[in-house]
Amino acid sequence: MPNHSGKAPPIVLVTGPSGAGRTTAINVLEDLGFEAIDNLPLRLLSGLVEAAGSQRPMALGLDSRNRDFSPDALLEVIEMLASREEMELTVLYLEARRDVLLRRYSETRRRHPMAPAETPEVGVARELRLMEPIREQASLLLDTSEMNVHQLKAEIEHLFAPTGRSLAISVQSFSYKRGVPRTVDLIFDCRFLNNPYWQEDLRQLDGRSEAVQEHVKGDARYDGFFERVLDLTRFLLPAYRDEGKAHLSVAFGCTGGQHRSVTLAESLAKALAEEGQQVSIRHRELQS
Repeated sequence: MPNHSGKAPPIVLVTGPSGAGRTTAINVLEDLGFEAIDNLPLRLLSGLVEAAGSQRPMALGLDSRNRDFSPDALLEVIEMLASREEMELTVLYLEARRDVLLRRYSETRRRHPMAPAETPEVGVARELRLMEPIREQASLLLDTSEMNVHQLKAEIEHLFAPTGRSLAISVQSFSYKRGVPRTVDLIFDCRFLNNPYWQEDLRQLDGRSEAVQEHVKGDARYDGFFERVLDLTRFLLPAYRDEGKAHLSVAFGCTGGQHRSVTLAESLAKALAEEGQQVSIRHRELQS
C-alpha cells in the first residue's frame, strides 16, 4: 500500500464475531503484503505498535477468542491508535446474519468459543451482544452473509490491494447524545436544520422515509449545505487516493440520529453512488 505522506504504515484492525470471516481476511491481507498478527493478547498490542520498525502495513486480528478480550479493553486500544496523528487506522468489522453464523458452525461442527459447553445458538447470541460496542466504532462494516471464501477474498483485495483499487466510501449517521464515532475522517453537524421530531406525524419515522426527507430538505439552508459537503467530498477523493488510503469515512450527526443526519447520509450516499463511487451506508442509532 503506497504511503506518500511520511506517516507510519497503515494498520488494519480486523475484528467481528466468530464465523464471519476474520481469519480469511487476515490471510488475504498477509498475501497483499501486510504484516499479519492474529489473536495477539491486547495487553501486548501497544508495545508491539511502539516497537514496530517495519515499513510494511500491519493487519491485526482481534476478537472474543483473545485471552484477555473485553469490549472496553479493545475500545481503549482503538482510541489509543486513532489518537496518533502519524498513524492511519482502519477498524474492519466483519459480520454476518445470526442464521448464517449458526449455519457455518453447524457445517463445521465446531464448538462456539463463547459457549463451549452450550449450544452454538447461545454462543452466537452472547458474542453478538459482546461485540456490539466494537461494531459501533468500526471504520468499515463488511457483511459476509452472502459471500463465499472467494468472494470475501475478492472484496478484501478490492478494499486494500495497493494498486488497481477504487477508494471505498463509508457514510454514516449518528446521535451526538451517544457520542461522536471514532475513526471517522469527516464529521458534519446538521443540528441547525429543521427538526422533524417536533412534527408529530413525522416523529416516529426516520430519515429514510420520503416525508421526513422532504421536511428536512424544505429548510432553506439545506441545499447550500448539502452541495458544499458533496463538493468537498468530491474534492477530497483524489487527495485521499494519492495519500494511499483505502477508504474515506463521512459522518453526519444530529440530536437523536433519527431524522436529519439520516437524511443527509442517505442523500450523500445516493449522490456518490450515482457518480460511480463505491459507497456503503450505516445508520448507527437505527441499527442499535
